[in-house]
Amino acid sequence: MTTDSPNGNPQLLLDLLHYPMPFGKHKGQLIRTLPVAYLEWFSQKGFPSGKLGQLLQTMYEIRINGLDYLLNELEMKQK
Repeated sequence: MTTDSPNGNPQLLLDLLHYPMPFGKHKGQLIRTLPVAYLEWFSQKGFPSGKLGQLLQTMYEIRINGLDYLLNELEMKQK
């Protein structure tokens, strides 16, 4: 990952709690709830540039490494 990884930018993890997919088949769905197959497709085809790409790539890494619980814990701390 780049320097904009969660370690370099913790705001990315917070954004994953509330950021909706802005286009496509899953428009309006929170990125954190996107199917892993959709994230894998982006991984193969290329993530979009900018913040959206960073969020999708971060979510992909979280999913493939079984780290979903980190977002669940973060969400609980915000309540």
